[in-house]
Amino acid sequence: MAKKGQAKNTKNKAKHSKLMARKKNKLKAEKKTRKARLKAIIARAKEQE
Repeated sequence: MAKKGQAKNTKNKAKHSKLMARKKNKLKAEKKTRKARLKAIIARAKEQE
């Protein structure tokens, strides 16, 4: 017989994948800003020489 009510564990999976996507996006953004900051520091150092 088929189960009655809501499908098992679908809300949890959706929430987990949402949180993991948020984490990945945050890491990507941090990596991007770090790279940009480093580039700016290198450019400043080259100007001073």
